[in-house]
Amino acid sequence: MEFIIEMCGITKEFPGVVANDDVTLQLGKGEIHALLGENGAGKSTLMSVLFGLYRPEKGVIKIKGEPVKIQGPNDATRFGIGMVHQHFKLIHNFTALENIVLGVETTEKGMLRLDGARERIRELSDRYHLHVALDARISDVTVGMQQRVEILKMLYRENEILIFDEPTAVLTPQETEGLMETMRELAAEGKSILFITHKLNEIKAVADRCTVLRKGRCVAVVDVKDASKEDLSEMMVGRRVGLSIRKTEAKPGKVILEAEHVTVKSRTSGVALVNDVSFRVREGEIVCVAGIDGNGQSELVYALTGMSPIDAGSIRFEGRDITADSVRRRGIGGMAHIPEDRQKYGLVLDYDLACNLALQTYFTPRFCRAGFLKYKEIYRYAETLIDRFDIRGGRGAGTPVRGMSGGNQQKAIVAREIDRDPKLLIAVQPTRGLDVGAIEYIHRQIVAERERGKGVLLISLELSEVMDVSDRILALCAGRIVADVRPDEVNYRELGLYMSGSKTDIGEGDAFRGEA
Repeated sequence: MEFIIEMCGITKEFPGVVANDDVTLQLGKGEIHALLGENGAGKSTLMSVLFGLYRPEKGVIKIKGEPVKIQGPNDATRFGIGMVHQHFKLIHNFTALENIVLGVETTEKGMLRLDGARERIRELSDRYHLHVALDARISDVTVGMQQRVEILKMLYRENEILIFDEPTAVLTPQETEGLMETMRELAAEGKSILFITHKLNEIKAVADRCTVLRKGRCVAVVDVKDASKEDLSEMMVGRRVGLSIRKTEAKPGKVILEAEHVTVKSRTSGVALVNDVSFRVREGEIVCVAGIDGNGQSELVYALTGMSPIDAGSIRFEGRDITADSVRRRGIGGMAHIPEDRQKYGLVLDYDLACNLALQTYFTPRFCRAGFLKYKEIYRYAETLIDRFDIRGGRGAGTPVRGMSGGNQQKAIVAREIDRDPKLLIAVQPTRGLDVGAIEYIHRQIVAERERGKGVLLISLELSEVMDVSDRILALCAGRIVADVRPDEVNYRELGLYMSGSKTDIGEGDAFRGEA
């Protein structure tokens, strides 16, 4: 095989941790090469070295057999390397179009010319099924659309070596299938792709070879066709992982959360993003809201958790009207929230891990006395959660959260929210960006909450997660609930039709209650 990229003996260290330890990776021309590993195994670090964001302490990078020095992303771009980052590198007050062309703009007499770029981006969008609202500000679009903007940035630059770091973490199943097909087309055109993912189905579907990292070291390089999903997961985690979810039949109790005719309108256009939604969540059940990204899930969660007001309707928690309650009051009352965007809503990135783990409880007598924080107790508490939830950071409880891997940031949020012993857990994409071992653990935690009689409202774009974890499924389309079904009553295709609005089991004028 002709190798277009060779990373030989790469070592990258951070304070207290060796992220990459003598790692060698070879990418063939026209190959789709998967990079697999647990959270914190060093995958994103290795790709950041290739893209010039980090400089390794040891090792050599070769492009087409010639050693090169990549001092920064501009060098990487010059060598034909593009990267879709796990945490998007976008300017939020720029439009999607401006973000895509940033750095390679066309100017005429000092004026920015976007007409040609707009047309070319539209062609790319149509060709690769990556449609975005080009004139919308990044701050106003969904996470899924931000991901598509990142991919278009790379395609617009005509890079020959493409790095995808968890590209499907925020995509729907239909969008994921489209991206897989896009990757095959790109590889057939001669482009070479490095593909970081935790999703074994995607590796089996699209990758030619797979390099497995564990704790910063390369433990295997395999031909994907010769390895089963169980083999790959065992190489990654170092043990056999249960890929199916075991749970008993749900025994719903009293109503814990009740949404009555909730409507949330856009602050700019006035359009109803959540349109007359009513449903109930009971103790001892997992209710999942399934829908294509951008159909009102985020706005519904913001309303339920108090992050934004509602325009009509009411929300009751344990029979008490909480429509006007603050986020803190809802939290103290027993509502926990794992947010969709961990960096924007779940963490304070410049705080260390211990302080982030105490964000929801720092004002309680356990951690605060006479207005002063009890730091020894906060750090002692953090160490117990780090052990229980296997949260990895180079400095333990003192690790700056900004420098942690995305998966470990997510585990920190899950640990903080579940440990509060909530009466209701609202979990939005709780396993996004996690490896199979962490997914297995978090699914067990969610099911355990249900077994303990707690209510769980799960919002997920992963159809496998929706079907495997939930007791009831509410399909959301264009801000309305269009179906209330049980997993054993529907298949993947039917659920996809509900999510796209092609099918509904709620008739016009029905007084839909969203309950069994």
